Amino acid sequence: MTSALIIVDVQNDFCPGGNLAVKGGDEIVPLINALARQYKDVILTQDWHPEGHSSFASQHSGHAPFTQIEMPYGPQTLWPDHCIIGSEGAEFHKDLDVPHAELIIRKGFRKTIDSYSAFFENDHKTPTGLGGYLKERGFKKLTLVGLAFDYCVRYSAEDAKMLGFETEVIERATRAIDLGGTAALTCTSFQQRGIKLI
Repeated sequence: MTSALIIVDVQNDFCPGGNLAVKGGDEIVPLINALARQYKDVILTQDWHPEGHSSFASQHSGHAPFTQIEMPYGPQTLWPDHCIIGSEGAEFHKDLDVPHAELIIRKGFRKTIDSYSAFFENDHKTPTGLGGYLKERGFKKLTLVGLAFDYCVRYSAEDAKMLGFETEVIERATRAIDLGGTAALTCTSFQQRGIKLI
């Protein structure tokens, strides 16, 4: 009763054929479905960007996708346009089968700030409300799966641990973008913070 599964951003744009496809992103869907059946409490997160979001490379002349710029809240990787509100790319993968999920946290809907974590925007200050929800419900332990391992899963796990939750990530149920070694950096970060990588 004190444990919940958080399924991060298993959306069309992060799967093969999507605008920000993670290699093998669709391969984890059957495993996530099987895992979800073992949990009474499941929460989904959904990247949910307005058109012209400030994290899109298309909004920054002369900057290509996957390059980095400085924003008022800190460094920001620029992405291809993805997970636009109401688009097919923003929809959950068609084979994701978690009918008992009790909450969907949408993130990245503020036009001027990105949001990797399920708990905070990228300023690390503006909360999504998920932390309060989980604490009010009495959850102590969180298991995270989904996309991508080295971005939204990573920052969600780090914030979960920072908020005091026992936190684990099931590696087989994630896939990484791996920009310049970000997957290895994620593993190091988890080890330093006491986040279990299963």
